Amino acid sequence: MESDMLPARTFSITIARDWRALYEIIWRPEYFPRWASGLAESGLRQEGAHWLADGPEGPIRIRFTPHNVYGVMDHHVDLGNGEEVFVPLRVVQNGEGAEVMLTLFRQPDMDDDRFAADIRWINRDLKALKALIES
Repeated sequence: MESDMLPARTFSITIARDWRALYEIIWRPEYFPRWASGLAESGLRQEGAHWLADGPEGPIRIRFTPHNVYGVMDHHVDLGNGEEVFVPLRVVQNGEGAEVMLTLFRQPDMDDDRFAADIRWINRDLKALKALIES
């Protein structure tokens, strides 16, 4: 069973905003391109239950978790090869502020350099979100 599991790392950033208020600002898929450069390099276009975007490596389809009271913003990204990459994303209370947490699963075809690059990208995007919200 454990051999079927992917290595994972979770990254977070603290944002000085009530977690519920923050979630209400950022949960909408069309808000993601303002801070998540790793997800989309352009605006998102809705097509049924999916959103289409021009990703860093070509066109992608994204399926987002619906709005909820738990701060869950998970999404499934189809990079065009039919396989979906699951990206858990949460906004949780941290005192009077919020913690935004994203888990990166290392995909089977990902070498060390690519995994390290994705880690840098995620941390850059989380810092961009913090700057956007706190400015």
